[in-house]
Amino acid sequence: MTLPAASQLRDWLVNRRAELRLALRVTIAGAVAFILAHAFSLTQGYWAVITAVIVMQASVGGSLKAAIDRFLGTFAGALYGAAVAAFIPHGSVVQLGGAVVAALAPLAFLAAVRTSFRVAPITALIVLLGTSVQTLGPLASAIERVFEITLGNVVGVTVALFVLPARAHTLLTESAAQVVRLNAQLMAALMNALVAESGGPVGVAPLHASIRASLKQVETAADEASRERKTHLTDAPDPEPLVRTLYRVRHDFVMIGRAASGPLPGALRDRLQPFILTIRDTACALLTELGDALQMRAPPPTSDAIDASLADYAKEMDALRTEHLIEDLPSDAIGRLYALQFAFEQFRQDLDDLTARTHEMALRDRRDGETGEAS
Repeated sequence: MTLPAASQLRDWLVNRRAELRLALRVTIAGAVAFILAHAFSLTQGYWAVITAVIVMQASVGGSLKAAIDRFLGTFAGALYGAAVAAFIPHGSVVQLGGAVVAALAPLAFLAAVRTSFRVAPITALIVLLGTSVQTLGPLASAIERVFEITLGNVVGVTVALFVLPARAHTLLTESAAQVVRLNAQLMAALMNALVAESGGPVGVAPLHASIRASLKQVETAADEASRERKTHLTDAPDPEPLVRTLYRVRHDFVMIGRAASGPLPGALRDRLQPFILTIRDTACALLTELGDALQMRAPPPTSDAIDASLADYAKEMDALRTEHLIEDLPSDAIGRLYALQFAFEQFRQDLDDLTARTHEMALRDRRDGETGEAS
């Protein structure tokens, strides 16, 4: 293999580390479940293998959720399916059809109300229809099905915990870092639109779409991180404050975007342009550094530069009011100016919260490091 090809392969492997770790865990979980299913001589041991593969998620918290949901759905479906098979005749095709309806109707409603039970109707059908071609009775079939799924759950969660474990806390900070960096790009686009000679913000719609998608990833990772905390698998900070802060910053940018829907009036644009460009540069720099700090779980940067730029902008706005240069503007332009200043003030407060959340993440990692050194 030539050196350039080897370098490209190495870079590809580095960029796909998370995917490769997940693939390895899935493979190990499936193989271990297969071995144990044969060791227990399960008649349909492939369900244990399938369950172990299904349970394996990107993080330990995700695997726990998948295992709990799988077990609850299987237990409910197996119990009810066995009851239907035992008490409702199904010797003929018509009777079997009636038993299928009786098994599906309540469990389908349960699955619609609680998504944790979405496999319950499937399990009930497997128990009901399986007993018509197996020598096992309804109760024995239900017990074996629950045991198979339990075995797969145990294998999946165990592998998730001990084979290259991926903590949801790490996925959370990585997704949050992505949101913060995208906010930096959005700030640049919006501030450029304010001082442009004509037109509106450029490239904002794709950025909003990317931010929404990243926020969904943050919510998923936060839910999984909360589950890890509840099961005492980690002492990471509560993820909810970080999620709330990211959404408040998101709202700040919505307000800024409304004010930056078009360029400022010509005379005011000339006066405010240096201040707006300074806010753009300092805010983008701080957001980018906060994103890096979140991903690396490092101490956050100081916010002195953005504080100074926003204070200078507020002073210039006071000067414009003192000189009565705002009063003669159209009402729409006046509204946008005051909305922008209010949005900047809210943004500054939420930056303090985001910095505090970043500091919490860094403190947790330092505590873990000190504990590891002491041990």
